[in-house]
Amino acid sequence: MATDSRFWLPFRIARRELRGGLRGFRVFLACLALGVAAIAGVGSLSQALLAGLQDNGRALLGGEVELRLIHREADDQEVAWLTEETARLSYTAEMRTMASNPDQPDIRRLVELKAVDAAYPLFGEAAATDDAGQTMNVQQGLERRVEGGGDSWGAIVDDSLLTRLELELGDRIAIGNLTYEIRGTLEREPDRAARAFTLGPRVMIPAASLDETGLIIPGSLIYHHYRLDLPEGDDIGGFRERVGEQFPAAGWRIRDIANPAPGMARFIGQTTMFMTLVGLTALLVGGVGIANAIRSYLDEKTTTIATLKCLGSPASTIFQVYLIQVLALAGAGIAIGLVFGAGIPLLAGPVLAERLNFDLVADPQAMPLVLAAAFGFLTALAFSLWPLGRAQQTPAARLFRASLQANRRLPPVWVILALIASAMALCALAVLGANDPRFAAGFVVGAVGALVAFWLLARAVIWVARHLPRIRRPSLRLAVANLHRPGSATAEVTVSLGLGLTVLVGIALIEANLQSQVLEDLPEEAPGFYFIDIQPEQTEAFDRLVGEFPQVDRVERVPMLRGRIVEVNGQSPDELEIPEGIRWIFQGDRGLTWQREPKQDMEVVAGDWWAPDYDGPPLVSLDAEVGQGLGIGPGDRLTINLLGRNVEVTIANLRVIEWADLTINFVMIFSPGLLERAPQSHIATVHLDESQEAALEQSVSRAFPNVSAVRVKEAVASFADMLSNVAVALSATASLALAAGVLVLAGAIAAGHHRRIYDAVVLKVLGATRWTVARGFLLEYGLLGLLTAMLAGLVGTVAAYFVVTRVMDNSFRFFPEPLLWTTLAACGLVLLFGGAGIWRALSAKAAVQLRNQ
Repeated sequence: MATDSRFWLPFRIARRELRGGLRGFRVFLACLALGVAAIAGVGSLSQALLAGLQDNGRALLGGEVELRLIHREADDQEVAWLTEETARLSYTAEMRTMASNPDQPDIRRLVELKAVDAAYPLFGEAAATDDAGQTMNVQQGLERRVEGGGDSWGAIVDDSLLTRLELELGDRIAIGNLTYEIRGTLEREPDRAARAFTLGPRVMIPAASLDETGLIIPGSLIYHHYRLDLPEGDDIGGFRERVGEQFPAAGWRIRDIANPAPGMARFIGQTTMFMTLVGLTALLVGGVGIANAIRSYLDEKTTTIATLKCLGSPASTIFQVYLIQVLALAGAGIAIGLVFGAGIPLLAGPVLAERLNFDLVADPQAMPLVLAAAFGFLTALAFSLWPLGRAQQTPAARLFRASLQANRRLPPVWVILALIASAMALCALAVLGANDPRFAAGFVVGAVGALVAFWLLARAVIWVARHLPRIRRPSLRLAVANLHRPGSATAEVTVSLGLGLTVLVGIALIEANLQSQVLEDLPEEAPGFYFIDIQPEQTEAFDRLVGEFPQVDRVERVPMLRGRIVEVNGQSPDELEIPEGIRWIFQGDRGLTWQREPKQDMEVVAGDWWAPDYDGPPLVSLDAEVGQGLGIGPGDRLTINLLGRNVEVTIANLRVIEWADLTINFVMIFSPGLLERAPQSHIATVHLDESQEAALEQSVSRAFPNVSAVRVKEAVASFADMLSNVAVALSATASLALAAGVLVLAGAIAAGHHRRIYDAVVLKVLGATRWTVARGFLLEYGLLGLLTAMLAGLVGTVAAYFVVTRVMDNSFRFFPEPLLWTTLAACGLVLLFGGAGIWRALSAKAAVQLRNQ
């Protein structure tokens, strides 16, 4: 009975203590709930997106299995076999081409053309809006109509194209050799999951009309998609084996519903990792608030703790009593965060579903919530053990000498070891639970390092303030004294605001550097146009037309076709350890060309270029970054699938590629011979005066209807807009850390409010004016904000420099604007919260305060 009573004693005392309310723990709860909500919300939204990808896999892929060919269509034998082996078959073709207004031929725009057959879509629903504003089936708008002596196919277009071409529904649009009647605007396209970056608006036409456009020419860059609905009970793996055995050299890329949108899945995973780490940063910042709240609460409980000690309570019971309270409150904060986090997919789901073109599975997912709860629990434990360990060391004599004796004892060794273990568990959870453990480890190390740096800054400020010579100006002397006096908020303010501001500065500088390179540096070197799909028989006429055009500075034209790396030294990409930075090389087809002699500015770093008259086995010049990443070089072998045929080539040399100048570059350049005889098109870049760009585009489009013109500046501007949107999203996410810092700041100022009141009353009684006292307090907060912003700017700049130069492999440029608004934000926040406390302190009546002394 006695043992049972001793076990429940800490719980009974903790329950009675909690009856006093949550005063002093509001910041504790808010910090914990904010961080947990961020991590739970990001994880839940990610799971909802990934589950939506799987549930809508057939619609997103267009079938259960997709076979994609480039440059060529499937032949009759292949189509016949696919038709026999499947329940349903759908064909679509996609390419980029020019569209124009037939009544105003000079108005032309690059479009993303999609030709669909009558079976499209096999899964999901494609919808459009007609001229009456009613929803219509896409097939109704595409059908061929013979009315009143007319004969025309229909087209469905993106709404933005109507404005660009000055057209309306019911008007006609010219594509290649045909004109189509625009019968609707595209509202839903199930197999186009995301539109992160496109070069033009969508135009959908019937596949039966594609031959009549004259756009299908050998070597044209056309993607042919064959979507299959397998018979019931047929195994996807078995089908893949059968199609491989039947057509081993077809060269098609096969995908199935196991991974219907790999690019989006990767993006979701990377975004989830980053946002989860930012949520963890918010938790770390909030941990400072947790520690402050517990310390302030335990300071108020000094008399209670000393009384319990006098009554014979052991130190372990004291520790258990307040640990139970902390864990109970942590459970409440975690529960609040989990509720809000689980609700994020419900709020964001409809918006994202409309943009991404598929429905999210918004049901609560257990794993993200468990992970968020674990983060919250470990954070609360790691930041509470130190003040709890010191509290149990409170001597009974504090009951009689509370104002004279401070508790400076260290916690017991076992408490310190438990703190280290919980901190390591928190870091391990962040690293092991991430898609990229190395990046996560670097992020965690950087966040902890920044916290330590800001803590050291705070200690340095306190030390310098304490050792400064006597200052004559009363207000400034008061401000400096407040920086180092017992109970000052210097450490809390510096650490809490510093990390959040550091993340914002880093993101702002990274975004500014990318924007600068895209919008300022590139246009000076970049060509005005890319012209694609120039046919071999058109090259002479094209060169003559462009070369004779006024104010054209330089023209570069090269042959091009597409191919895919299927083996490296006999190993498939699945068997290789491919670094993340070059993984994109193996994710689909790459542009290829052939060349007799190297360019003058080409830098060969390994091996030698072939002779101009070389006519032996095929050789290839490979991007040096790819070669170094894979650990291969001259003499190694690559197997390239070209037009359905696997060709083995030998690496002759490695060369450095400067992708940033937007000139024509290829990962692989072949020696003469093999590619010369393959069906191919040409791609050209043209440098000319900006005032002549529109005229050149019109001239080329009229002379060569199949040639597509890509305006580099429009593409760059579109990419810059996408960067801006990403930067806004990242900054909004990073603001979570700043929000946690603001909470900690408010808590730190509130915790010292009673001391501010006492100081203000004493100073006023001694003859100081309200303005003198207020000025001293404001100078204190202004100095804190300024020092915090300076270090945040320094640490954020270093972090941005590392990311831009090491991760992105770009040059770094310093921009002062982020540091300026960071300084203003830090000073403004500190002065705002500090000013509110000062006003209340100066309004306190002196008699009430002095009567209690």
